[in-house]
Amino acid sequence: MKTSKSIYVLEGTYRNRKIENQTFQLVKCYQPYPHKEGGFVTVKIKDLAQYQAPKSTIRISVDSESKLRDRAPEEKPQETDEQTIERMRQRFDILTDMTKATKRGDVRAMIVSGPPGVGKSFGVEQVLEKYSTLTTLGNMPPKYEVCKGAMSPIGLYSKLYNFSSRDNVLVFDDCDSILLDDLSLNILKAALDSKKTRRICWNTDSHMLRREGVPNQFDFAGSVIFITNIKFDNVKSKKLRDHLEALESRCHYIDLTIDTLREKLLRIDQIVKDGMLASYQFDTATHDAIVQWIKDHARRLREVSLRTVLKVSDLAKAFPDTWQAMATNTVLRPV
Repeated sequence: MKTSKSIYVLEGTYRNRKIENQTFQLVKCYQPYPHKEGGFVTVKIKDLAQYQAPKSTIRISVDSESKLRDRAPEEKPQETDEQTIERMRQRFDILTDMTKATKRGDVRAMIVSGPPGVGKSFGVEQVLEKYSTLTTLGNMPPKYEVCKGAMSPIGLYSKLYNFSSRDNVLVFDDCDSILLDDLSLNILKAALDSKKTRRICWNTDSHMLRREGVPNQFDFAGSVIFITNIKFDNVKSKKLRDHLEALESRCHYIDLTIDTLREKLLRIDQIVKDGMLASYQFDTATHDAIVQWIKDHARRLREVSLRTVLKVSDLAKAFPDTWQAMATNTVLRPV
């Protein structure tokens, strides 16, 4: 990013305080942290008290350089809350329809991108679980699997073989190690190629594959869904970015576009009204108090997400008289 007199911060933090959609005088351009993800930009502030800063120059931490702009974006007509909720609902309806098409084999692959805790995984798994009912009743091998955590390239190859039939679906949910590894990406590119026959090969001798009866080549006819928080455009390595672009060209891409604090809170409001907390059997007063507590403390929450709502609800169920104090000490960032 070129040096300019000012910098616009879409989303960042200073001393655990959230900073969103603000313009600052730029002192020093974005610098990545040497030993962890993200980076910071050095800016000058006028009101020290507002930021509880000891001096006028501060460092604002951001997840990536994509959270910065040279200038404030042009203002667009503000959506009403109802319009925003309807837009988000339509995106999730599209996600449901695309998941059904993936299960039928009409869609080979799909990437679902969005912030954590907004219901990406739940929507996909809910659809696939309905399809798996007959398989379970018929005592047949599972037709889909959700893979989470780390996975090696040879583990990926083996997993694709086990779910290589046309009506099989593999879901990689926050299994980002396969998206950040050259060999894994080459395997995925072969599995999702646009050719009629998608042949995958493993040309290195492997005791593991022989032991599990996995051949050194096979045709893949299944489908794949990637659920990730990674923004492909933000990857710094050109080599890796080229791999990801090749993978993206083989997939349908759904960005759920729930990026701002307001959108996240409206999403929470929508899902709660749809019955998310029904199983807790709260009375109306407690139910409404939980939602209001989330809204009142949104800028201090460690994560604005549906998971946080469930955490607070768990506390309200376990400690009906002191849940607010419990939540203050467990889900809020320290001041």
